[in-house]
Parts: sequence; C-alpha cells; structure tokens
Amino acid sequence: MFALYQLSEEHVAIREAVREVCNAKVAPNAAAADETSEFPQASYDALRASDFHAPHIPEEYGGAGADALATAIVIEEVARACASSSLIPAVNKLGTMPVLLSGSAELKQRYLPKVASGEGMFSYCLSEPEAGSDAAAMTTRAVRDDNHYVLNGVKRWITNAGVSEYYTVFAVTEPGIGAKGISAFVVEKSDPGVSFGAPEKKLGIKGSPTREVYLDNVRIPADRLIGEPGTGFATAMRTLDHTRVTIAAQAVGIAQGALDAALDYVKERRQFGKPIADFQGVQFMLADMGMKLTAARELTYAAAARSERGDADLTYFGAAAKCFASDAAMAITTDAVQLLGGYGYTKDFPLERMMRDAKITQIYEGTNQVQRIVMARQLLKGVI
Repeated sequence: MFALYQLSEEHVAIREAVREVCNAKVAPNAAAADETSEFPQASYDALRASDFHAPHIPEEYGGAGADALATAIVIEEVARACASSSLIPAVNKLGTMPVLLSGSAELKQRYLPKVASGEGMFSYCLSEPEAGSDAAAMTTRAVRDDNHYVLNGVKRWITNAGVSEYYTVFAVTEPGIGAKGISAFVVEKSDPGVSFGAPEKKLGIKGSPTREVYLDNVRIPADRLIGEPGTGFATAMRTLDHTRVTIAAQAVGIAQGALDAALDYVKERRQFGKPIADFQGVQFMLADMGMKLTAARELTYAAAARSERGDADLTYFGAAAKCFASDAAMAITTDAVQLLGGYGYTKDFPLERMMRDAKITQIYEGTNQVQRIVMARQLLKGVI
C-alpha cells in the first residue's frame, strides 16, 4: 500500500526493520500464542532485542526516541504478524504516557529507563467492574497517610496484567466531586497487597493476558503520585487522545495482514479453470478492502502527526482514526475470511484469528460508540 505523501527515509527504514524482525521472530509464534492463550515471550524477547518493545521512550531515558508516527508504524507492523504481540509496544506507551505527560522529573527517571531497557512493561489501570465507558464513576480509593497513599479497589480489563511490572492506577483521592477528585499513581507488581485475577477467556488477542488487578491496602510512597492530586482524570483523557492512535495502528496492521493473506490465496486458488482472482466479484471485494485500508492508514498517520505535535484537534483525530480503522479492520478481516470460503473458517489459515483479533479494536480504549460521541462534541465546539 502507498501513502499519499512520502514517508521520510527514517520511517521507511523503521518499517523495513520491524517487518524483518516480525517475519522471522514474531509471526512464527502467533498461532501458538492464540492456541495456548500464553504470553508470547519469544516475541517479546525479539522486540526487546531490536528496541521495538517500547520505541516511544525518549532517548534521555535510554529509549529509541521514536516519534508518534514511527511508533504507530512499529505497532502496525507487529500487528500485521501478531495482534497479541502488538500490545507490547502499544500498552507500554499507554502505561507510560501519563508519566510522560504529567509525571515529575524524578518519577520519569525512576521508571522510564526500566521500560526502555525491557526490565519491565507498564500497564494502564482505568476501568473497573462498574466503571467502563463511565470511567469517572470509579470507586478505587487512595487515602493519604503521612508520606504515603493507601490504595484499595479493583481494576478490570487490564491488558498484560500480571506480566507487567509497573501499573498506572487511577483512584479517587477526594470523593464527591467526580472527575476532579481522581488522581494517578504508579503501582509496582511487587508492592504488598497487589494481586491479579484469573486470565479472561477471550475471543481474540489471546496471547495478551487480560486480568483484574486487586489492590488490598497497597501502601505506596506519596512521590509515586503522577502530577498533582485531582488531575488524574484529565491525564487519563489526554493519554487516550495519544494512544487511540496506537489502536488505530494496530487495526491497520491486522487489516493489512488479512489482505495480504487473502491476496496470496485468491491468486493461487483455481475454480472453473482459472484463479479466482480473475473473477470480477472477487476483484470488487479486494478493491473495497484496499480502499478501506488505505483510508484507515492515511487517517491514522494524520492522527499520529497531530499526536507528535500535540495539536488542538488531536482529540478529534485520535477518536476518528481509532473508530474508522477498527471498523475497517473488522470489515476487511470478515471479507478476507469470505474470500477463502471454508478454508477461511479453519485454523489452517490465519484469517479466522485475525477476524477475532480485529473485534477488540472496536471496543477497547473507548468503544466506537464513545468515539463518535467524542468526535461529535469536538465538531460542536468548532475545534474541527
């Protein structure tokens, strides 16, 4: 697929390097990770060895210093090979973004080098059993006790929970005032009182564990507060403006993998004496798939550019990219399964896995119904 504009030589080189790593050391693990529902450690090791596990970490903290577009390209290419593995760089960005946006210099220096080196991954704990789309309704509490905070509560749908060493946790520090009473903290896996639920049994992305995180009188130093008290919810929303772009990139990658597999198949599969790629009905399906994918990629890259610059219209573009790309990924993977007929419905080919993986991109980091609300509000404000 071609972009409407020319990517820099650096971005092209990053794509080529990630694709080489993924073809050799990530794609071979994808089916097994899905079948066993186990974290693809070999894929993590390969990404870590190549500095693709958390490419967004700035160079001053030992990271690769990739910009938002380069990070999106990394996630896209990993997702093309294995959607579960693409959540390694994506969730590392999600978990650390609050620290990057609002954390103190000391907090950044304490944790970001560890993520950059691969010493530990970073997860994001916002949702709760009764606080999903309505995240401000959370009940997890953080009570100040001298130079510490004591956290109690349950976080649900936490990606890479139990594997990650570090967690950005949002909790109520001042009850009764809604979103303005929420603060953000860094919690470590090793902190006494931190435990995890059983892995969720999911439709897709099975190689990325999703668990509840339990906080039972977790006592942490007050200097692990991210930003000022009461600013946590604003930090959470600013984070999602940036990281919805990564979900769009993941969706684009899944869709590209599905289109690639479908193209290979229709050129080889013969019916009525010729390749099924010669039939106009098949060609129309391929054209629609390619058109949707190209549009999704262009919108995702446009959103990534705004993420890097911190543009005022990032909220709109992040929501639009995530919504459009995930809807496109679901449509493209479904059509890819259809093009393979009965074979597409079997695990002999990767399309059924890609179709299952694509579905979650329409749900997490805000459902696509929520994204449409976000976009509409930005339009009504006159931001766009």
